[in-house]
Amino acid sequence: MTTKSTREIRYSQAQAEAIRQEMERDSSVIIMGEDIAGGAGRSHLGIIDAWGGAFRTTKGLIQKFGPGRVIDTPISEAGYIGMGIGAAMAGLRPIVELMFIDLLGVSMDQIVNNAAKINYMFGGKVKLPLTILTRFGAGSRSGAQHSQAFYSIFTHIPGLKVVAPSDPYTAKGLLISAIRDDDPVVVADNRRFLNITGEVPENIYTIPIGKSNIVKQGEDITLIGVAAMTSICMDASSILAKDGINVEVIDLLSLSPLDEDTILTSVKKTSRVIIVDEDTPRCGIASDIAALVASEAFDYLDAPPKIVTAPHTPVPHSGALEDIYAPTKERIVSAVKSLFGI
Repeated sequence: MTTKSTREIRYSQAQAEAIRQEMERDSSVIIMGEDIAGGAGRSHLGIIDAWGGAFRTTKGLIQKFGPGRVIDTPISEAGYIGMGIGAAMAGLRPIVELMFIDLLGVSMDQIVNNAAKINYMFGGKVKLPLTILTRFGAGSRSGAQHSQAFYSIFTHIPGLKVVAPSDPYTAKGLLISAIRDDDPVVVADNRRFLNITGEVPENIYTIPIGKSNIVKQGEDITLIGVAAMTSICMDASSILAKDGINVEVIDLLSLSPLDEDTILTSVKKTSRVIIVDEDTPRCGIASDIAALVASEAFDYLDAPPKIVTAPHTPVPHSGALEDIYAPTKERIVSAVKSLFGI
């Protein structure tokens, strides 16, 4: 799609713009969640402004679209995700904000046994255009139960699509694609990235779900990043270039469906791969991709597939430990050098 002028805006602003533009374009798009209207729909309280929820992605929506389309909910994730599923079955396109991805634990039945299966159980006769907008990631001192990276759990569930933007541009384009999709889509954002800035077109555009993006071409090794880890991979590639190692970097973007063709084509070219993932290592995205490469590109490999992830522990309470919990560029550089025997 041809894009108009771009400007530098924050990740959270890019998402807010995506929501507003889709609500303007399609009257069936609604949004619900905790504090997203911030009390502004309660005129009897004299409140005329909304703070836009915990992450400021809904500021101003209540004034523009009213409480019928911007719905504050109780602190009951199972309840309002269930309401979103019902709204989708009835022909609306609800966006449901699950404040932290950790809260899937209290809404698991609605997501896994209802949202993911309704289209299948009704033989394709019932669409479920539900977008679950949620956040993950360590580093914000939010405690072990509000800092996890649970997106791999969603990818395990047939019937769910899962995307993880990496910057403001992909945040807007993937969210618009999710809203327009006729299947339930989980949009997982790294909270540390919500205030980063980047160039974003003012007009509406989409980024296809199911496709990754090669953000740097290289010949010697493939690095695959998820969300914020893509920029860490890029930082590592700059360091490795000084040692003469030419790195190819893939921004995964879509976790389910997975762009296997781009991954395998890249690995067959470079013969080495490291997957960088903020999730824990057991049964995660990184381990899944390593298994894919080992089974589908074994004859092309000059070294075993390697993963760089968080440790298999809860997110630490200690700030000093939390700061080194997620993969760092130094860990990636060390892992790459180990595959080259440096």
